[in-house]
Amino acid sequence: MPAKIIFLLCVLFAASPLVWAGSWASPPVALALGVAFGLTFVHPFAGPARSSSKLLLQLSVVGLGFGMNLQQVLKAGRSGFIYTLLGITFALAAGWTLGKLLKVRANSSYLISVGTAICGGSAIAAVAPVIDASDEELSVSIGTVFILNAVGLLVFPPLGHQMHLSESQFGLWAALAIHDTSSVVGAGAKFGAIALAVATTVKLARALWIVPVTLGTAALQNKKVKNIQWPWFILFFLLAAIMNTYLAPGNSAYTWAARLARIGLTITLFLIGTGISRNSIKQVGVRPLAQGIALWFLVAIVSLILIRTGLIAI
Repeated sequence: MPAKIIFLLCVLFAASPLVWAGSWASPPVALALGVAFGLTFVHPFAGPARSSSKLLLQLSVVGLGFGMNLQQVLKAGRSGFIYTLLGITFALAAGWTLGKLLKVRANSSYLISVGTAICGGSAIAAVAPVIDASDEELSVSIGTVFILNAVGLLVFPPLGHQMHLSESQFGLWAALAIHDTSSVVGAGAKFGAIALAVATTVKLARALWIVPVTLGTAALQNKKVKNIQWPWFILFFLLAAIMNTYLAPGNSAYTWAARLARIGLTITLFLIGTGISRNSIKQVGVRPLAQGIALWFLVAIVSLILIRTGLIAI
């Protein structure tokens, strides 16, 4: 069967209630299906899938706002902004140290650290032009973070249940320790409604740091940044939460918007998963992958300890 037909069938499956509403299936299933496709076939729509997944993720995040209460969002956002500042500082310092120890190229090391600290590929894409990263360095760093991001979505929910984390605890842990927004939201959705709200809000607070980190990097490089991609969709997410809280709360239209957002999220995760191929895995290399794994483990373990001991909480 041609890869195009299989791809389209997989997209239809990812959008079906079996995945986004079933008790046995979830966004992680869509991601796993995408990874399986990427490792098996040559992607027939690689370019369109990459651009579509970014837009669909942003629309899905906005749609999820229609299912959230503004007060809960603001509470998580205030705490999350401080936690993410501390987490980003720690991740960048630890990433620099690990990169030196493992003798990873300076640009690749910094991009992996930024991707782990903030929000995966989006942060890497924003910072790469500022430090004049080569195409190879960009591909290696995105590939490293991308692989670990997929693993995080698949393993975090089972680990959270095994450790008996509350939904608030898990949502905070996912938001601080998983790389990309799509996987953070997917993991939260798998764990529960409260986990989803906390994970999404804190993760969006973390994503806002793209701008100051990019500007700070440019200042250190004595460069001017002409085009920074501001995460405007976060504003629309807040507007959706305001509407759900104050403008006809409980309106059926909001419910349907939130449901469509979940469908959009599962399709997004499938599309992202298809981007992992055998060539992308080979291209990463041992040293950058070792840095990415070590840094991710360090961030995940430290944040988990702080959450379990109650030192940070929502």
